[in-house]
Amino acid sequence: MPIAACVLLALILVFALSVFAFVAFSWAPDRPVDALRARWASGASRFVALDGMQIHVRDEGPRDDPVPIVLLHGTGSSLHTWDGWAQRLQGARRVIRIDRPGFGLTGPDPAGDYSMLTSARRVLRLLDGMKVGRFAVAGNSSGGRLAWQLALEAPARVERLVLVAAGGYPRRTPLPMGLRMAQSPWLGALMSRVLPRSMVEKGVKATYGDPSLVTPAVVERSYELTLRAGNRLALGETLRQDRLLDNSSRIREIVAPTVILWGDRDTVIPPADAQVFKNDIGGSQLVMFPELGHLPQEEDPAATLAAAFP
Repeated sequence: MPIAACVLLALILVFALSVFAFVAFSWAPDRPVDALRARWASGASRFVALDGMQIHVRDEGPRDDPVPIVLLHGTGSSLHTWDGWAQRLQGARRVIRIDRPGFGLTGPDPAGDYSMLTSARRVLRLLDGMKVGRFAVAGNSSGGRLAWQLALEAPARVERLVLVAAGGYPRRTPLPMGLRMAQSPWLGALMSRVLPRSMVEKGVKATYGDPSLVTPAVVERSYELTLRAGNRLALGETLRQDRLLDNSSRIREIVAPTVILWGDRDTVIPPADAQVFKNDIGGSQLVMFPELGHLPQEEDPAATLAAAFP
């Protein structure tokens, strides 16, 4: 056999072995939700039947609060991103946190509909079932986009809107690598069975202004909830549907009193978008946080909560 052919064969063999080793080392099949509930559901957790799903909700605080606070997480996250806020509001306000369909313990929508309009109307029906009329809503990242969609859908019910590094305008920067991979049908299918913990850790650290604040517990939470059965395929579908509609021109219609919070080290959604929100939403207030990233509510819950609900 010619030397060139031998070299080529050796390279192909090395590549194949490398791929096999990567898949074997990173093999991470779906985990059933019942196996995860014991660790990631608490005494305050409820599972509400809606649209063929058991939506994971944490409802804490006084039931006589006339204006509960609803907290909405972003893409790839869960209601745990608001732990710091919920702990500080405990006993003073009623706080309702939701694992959005496709994330956390809620899992995928059987109908596969993750559009913002459907999501907003679903949240409103969920709150109707909880006998919640008027409410304040805070959302981070795509949860921020959902929050302002709620303010458009039900302006008479949203008393206060808090946008925390919110999505909504056409992207000017690429998505993080992991999310770009999830959008690809064939890579997304591979990721539904393979998930390197190191990739999760790298992705979480990229959302913090100070990556040293990312603890092993935070990485473990993100890793395990990503493995919830159906979540990885739902992530790709959520991202694909998210690109189908640009209704950012409607942001100017928002009438709810609005506070915009942003970390100036955000590499996921550029801090420049904060000023665009402020310009578009009449009377809104903008608070920038130096040295914080895309999840300022996690990095500094005390300062961000004080700005959101002074």
